Amino acid sequence: MNLLTVVKKLGLQEKEARVYLACIELGSSVVSEIARRARINRVTTYDVLEKLMKRGMINSTNNNGIRYFDATDPANIAADFTQRARDFKTALPDFKRLRGEAIHPRIRYFEGIEGIKAIYEDTLLSKSEILNYANSREIREHWPDYDHEYVERRVKKKIFLRGIAPKDDYGATVHSKDKENFREIRLVSSTDFTFTNEINIYDDKVAIISFKDTPLLGMVIESLEIANTQRDIFKMAWEFARW
Repeated sequence: MNLLTVVKKLGLQEKEARVYLACIELGSSVVSEIARRARINRVTTYDVLEKLMKRGMINSTNNNGIRYFDATDPANIAADFTQRARDFKTALPDFKRLRGEAIHPRIRYFEGIEGIKAIYEDTLLSKSEILNYANSREIREHWPDYDHEYVERRVKKKIFLRGIAPKDDYGATVHSKDKENFREIRLVSSTDFTFTNEINIYDDKVAIISFKDTPLLGMVIESLEIANTQRDIFKMAWEFARW
């Protein structure tokens, strides 16, 4: 790998990149040594070092009146750039608003049992816990191997699930196996709450599945604002569900 090219991609000019690499090779050194290694004259090297210090890529110390320069650890620089990129990505919606762009959630539609399975497959990519409103009976009647083909995989991936479900025979059975299946289910009255639809909230997504349509229908809405609002609503429902 050409390290000069890699360093220049950080936004450095040719001479700046050469001086930084020279400092890494030499360790703590005086300007004259760095200039020789970078093949740049001493005056220019000093100017370049001052610029790199302002960018946090070079440090300097004084020892008996002699100034020494050393390169900042590349790992620290990489972490700094990673954080900057993460902050910039997080701010993208604000940039869009600044430009007057409307921000619309992305919505994907799915149909049939294979489409529904694709939605569940997407939840297995979740970096957050899954919050879930579900009828324990509905999914298992349409997908008899659901526990083996989905639940076991979710457990293996250590994706925790908190769910609210009707208190019927299916709900009670599922609830009784919470600990081994890496989840916590709270039950509500099956008379008052039937939940013929299922909702899963994870990451910046909300997945909605309808089991009463023919064929089965589902959608995944990608929107951080919508997902966070649904999380807040789930928290209220979670406090209500005490069984």
